Amino acid sequence: MALCGSSISRLFLAAVGLIRIADKLNLALLPPRKKITVMLMGNHSAGKSTFINWYVEEHIQRTGVAIETQGFTFVTSGRKRESLTGNATLHLYPHFKLLQDFEGLSEYLCTEISTSKQKKFSLVTFVDTPGLVDGDMKYPFDVDKAILWLGELCDLIFVFFDPMGQALCKRTLNIVENLNETHGEKLRFYLSKADEAGSESDRQRVLMQIVQELCKRPGLNKCGFDMPTIYIPNPNKTSRCVNQIDEVCKAIEKTINQTVQNTLNSLEKDCEVIADVVTGILKVDSEVSLYNRKARTKGCLFGLIGFMLPVFLLVTLIFGNLSRELLVVSLGEKMTQTLAVYLAPMHTFWAYIPDDQEMYIFLGLAVLSFLFLLLARFSFRTKTALSRKQKRQLTEKREYVQDVVKVKKKELYEEYLRQSIGDHDMN
Repeated sequence: MALCGSSISRLFLAAVGLIRIADKLNLALLPPRKKITVMLMGNHSAGKSTFINWYVEEHIQRTGVAIETQGFTFVTSGRKRESLTGNATLHLYPHFKLLQDFEGLSEYLCTEISTSKQKKFSLVTFVDTPGLVDGDMKYPFDVDKAILWLGELCDLIFVFFDPMGQALCKRTLNIVENLNETHGEKLRFYLSKADEAGSESDRQRVLMQIVQELCKRPGLNKCGFDMPTIYIPNPNKTSRCVNQIDEVCKAIEKTINQTVQNTLNSLEKDCEVIADVVTGILKVDSEVSLYNRKARTKGCLFGLIGFMLPVFLLVTLIFGNLSRELLVVSLGEKMTQTLAVYLAPMHTFWAYIPDDQEMYIFLGLAVLSFLFLLLARFSFRTKTALSRKQKRQLTEKREYVQDVVKVKKKELYEEYLRQSIGDHDMN
């Protein structure tokens, strides 16, 4: 599967890969992430930071009853223990760069890098969110919108409900309801600190209250509502409460295993986006070319009329005043007769014009000719069209993503499935 993942990365990052093609098309295309992103949210003191410390097996995040996490903290693995500020965090995670558009958020954004190799931490990035509370609590940024925006990019969203009185925080429930509308498949609900909920009957009562409150929300009222009870194991403290914290680890591991599938699906979508954009550009260019042809045709027609009108009238006037004998000597009898036939309507026109009005007619025709030439000039204004080279390059890019990348994606999918289920099931 690692081989499959590296092949996908090459399709994105190669010299003629999708990233380079997208850049030339002004598309914001990002390479696939090698780690899954898990966002933890819930009321304050719900155990989000404590869970991260337990999973990593290192004290990274501060914990306590007070609201310790006031901003967003990315917790990821690396070569050495390091803490990064907001700007460095956005540089490290280009997928989340738009977080800088949230006013006041950059100052409350940081990354904690750990060298831990425990569990599947090397393949996970946790996002620890601010503890949510109701009432007069003021956040230095729009925490609701920030969490909703992050929910679109995260692979999993863990919602921790604290049984000690803050589980029914309206802010938490509102955000969960909004996330469920578009990202319900990412949501996982857990009753954290379950060992502190008292007896089994107290714990069941708390669970029922939380589930009932959630089910009051139309979007969250669904069958098979699952909320495992979890708490951090303590060898010095025994508890009869069933601890399903392993279910959290399994959910993370399952999502990691699905990453290749998601990346391959994303690869196909990116190919379709690029192909659609190229098709759109070529279609617009075709319309521009048609417009330019019509503009040139009209310009030529108006210019021809504007140029030929005074010339034709002038020729008519000149030949009309010349004697027939001179025309016969100059052009011959046959040519003179032919010219007389064609110029007869103009002779008739000039015959009706009094001599003292001819100058005005000439001036009027000159103005008319000038107007036609002016129309010709405006008609010749064309739009910028693609050159043949540019159109050929765009066509080649579209053919590359459709005939090369998509075919390669199909081969990688088959390779991935063979690694999972074997060749005999593929036939």
